Amino acid sequence: MHLRLQAAMAQVNQVLLGKPRQVKLAFAGLIAGGHLLLEDVPGVGKTTLAHALAASFALDFKRVQFTSDLLPADIIGVSVYTREDGRFHFHPGPIFTGLLLADEINRATPKTQSALLEAMAEGQVTVDGQTHALPQPFFVVATQNPLDLNGTFPLPDSQLDRFMLRLSLGYPDPAAERDLLTGNDRREWLDRHRALLTGADLIALHQQAQQLTASPALLDYLQALLTASRRHPEIRLGLSPRAGLSLLGAARAWALLGRRRYVLPEDVQAVFVPLAGHRLVPARGASGEALARALLAEVAVD
Repeated sequence: MHLRLQAAMAQVNQVLLGKPRQVKLAFAGLIAGGHLLLEDVPGVGKTTLAHALAASFALDFKRVQFTSDLLPADIIGVSVYTREDGRFHFHPGPIFTGLLLADEINRATPKTQSALLEAMAEGQVTVDGQTHALPQPFFVVATQNPLDLNGTFPLPDSQLDRFMLRLSLGYPDPAAERDLLTGNDRREWLDRHRALLTGADLIALHQQAQQLTASPALLDYLQALLTASRRHPEIRLGLSPRAGLSLLGAARAWALLGRRRYVLPEDVQAVFVPLAGHRLVPARGASGEALARALLAEVAVD
């Protein structure tokens, strides 16, 4: 399975050129069972990455364009009365899929954004008092543009905390951009994209990652990072225990991608900034990513 996993990452790297680290982080997030937030300017490949991830694991894929008039029922579904049998029947919405692309999530109202919360946290939705389980595995990949903030509703901290990783793709380097300009259309690449793994394989990989050894010394280092975030004078709100669990899960997934049976401090460091940057609330003007890097520099590995 590990050979197919490496081949799947190589296949995505053929579609999203020049971004091997971001692709590996995205795979680590999915293996850890987390949701992804892609924050960047338009046209750098956010939607392409979501498509490629779904295709790699043969996951059902649906896309919802979030707008200010989008209602929770447009995502979750609605119960419709049927005259023939005199009963209400639930019609599932696009959230009933393997991978949901929530495009420009910050353009929807807080009420609609919160409709995703139960689904992301519990893997289920509740409509008219009835609970409906979502397919497993289930992932949300959300995008937002950090520059165009007109008519947007910033995600609250409780919603941001549901995303395991926040990634920024950035512009390609000159060599990758030249390959992009002279190569085939990315949609043709996606059409030829083969599913090398399945949703069941993804669940099995998650279970394997959960079994990787995290030594007491490694846990001491992880806890030191959490404690430092709560005591740092430049940070108003540090990392929660849930963030600590996510950090350990993402580090285990990163170690699995490195084909190791144990977690190293380097695994924690590799995922720390994309995991902690959107969770840290600065006391002053510094960004969360800058504070996360400062924590890595200040906390020593014993």
